[in-house]
Amino acid sequence: MNQNSFKLVLLALVLSAVALGCKSSKKTATITSASPEKVKTPPEVVQPKPSEADEQAKLDAMKESTYKGRLSQYFDAIANASDAVSANTNIDEALFLFSSPQAPVLIVISEEGSQKDYDRPTTIRSYLNYLKDQKKNINRIENLKMDDSGKITEVELRKNN
Repeated sequence: MNQNSFKLVLLALVLSAVALGCKSSKKTATITSASPEKVKTPPEVVQPKPSEADEQAKLDAMKESTYKGRLSQYFDAIANASDAVSANTNIDEALFLFSSPQAPVLIVISEEGSQKDYDRPTTIRSYLNYLKDQKKNINRIENLKMDDSGKITEVELRKNN
């Protein structure tokens, strides 16, 4: 074999190796780039986030429930107080729940459909003193209205049956 033939054979081997190397990396590149497109992942299950309005409504309902319970306890404590001093202390404490001692108290005397009839309106201070004088709590808290600072602005009562 002469030197030119040897160079040609060597050149042919190098070119073959380069060509094979390029094809295999080309296949790898094709497989790698195709993989993300062809492989499908299951969609994520996204829980709907509660809206701010829903969250606020839940908080308001919890707050109203808590205030109803506390106010009901004060009503019972005032009506069942052993003496005037104890009743007056409970009245003073209960008034801290209100935006004003003049907050209206409405007592539902009848209801037909969505139409409510109320007894003569009074104030919370007058109603608490009425409980002290009568020594009985015959009404239950139906509804409370509250201001932004968390104080009660109106109470709606209904006679216990």
